[in-house]
Amino acid sequence: MSPLVLEPPPARPPVVGRANGRTPPPPPCEGGDDDGREPTPRQPRLDNARVAMLFFLAAESMFFAALISAFLVLRLGAPMWPPPLQPRLPVLVTGVNTLVLLASSLVMIAAFRALRRGDGRALVERLAGAAALGALFLAVQGYEWARLIHYGLTVTSGAYGATFYTLIGIHAAHVLGALVWLAVALVLAARGRFAGGRITMLRACATYWHFVVGLWPILYVVVYLV
Repeated sequence: MSPLVLEPPPARPPVVGRANGRTPPPPPCEGGDDDGREPTPRQPRLDNARVAMLFFLAAESMFFAALISAFLVLRLGAPMWPPPLQPRLPVLVTGVNTLVLLASSLVMIAAFRALRRGDGRALVERLAGAAALGALFLAVQGYEWARLIHYGLTVTSGAYGATFYTLIGIHAAHVLGALVWLAVALVLAARGRFAGGRITMLRACATYWHFVVGLWPILYVVVYLV
């Protein structure tokens, strides 16, 4: 008798498991190209500093709108403005001073153009010029206030003096704050702080500077000319 030879069972194909329900789609390719690179994160259009500055300027706009509205209510309700025996405001000198402040905004724009060109020296010079024009504006305004006080226009001179020094004085305080901020930015620019593209602080300073500059012509027309 021939020996009994045991043959191995035939190989079976592997059993493919089936998922319950619909088959999930294959994962997307992460690089767009098959080069293994990670996708570049999208930069937001408005960073946190810009959003905070927009909210701050909106609050400042409402604050000055309330002050201007109160001034107009008192102005339109008065039988005569300025009141008798009260000095007139220096319209001509303040008009020239308005041009000085507007020129500082143009110099600030030129500073950012120098920053885009990578000209650090021109950036420092433009920022110094804007700061000098802002300081000149405050100096001329302070000189005119001293003359008005000498002629008898004080905060206690009634609604005429109180509204003038309150509205114009608050704006002068904002210009002074913007000037201090600009001086800090000038020191940082002289040290090359903004050369690497970190210009968030400088951009916020320039935005605030343009705000206080753009607000002044409105106050000049309302307070000095109307």
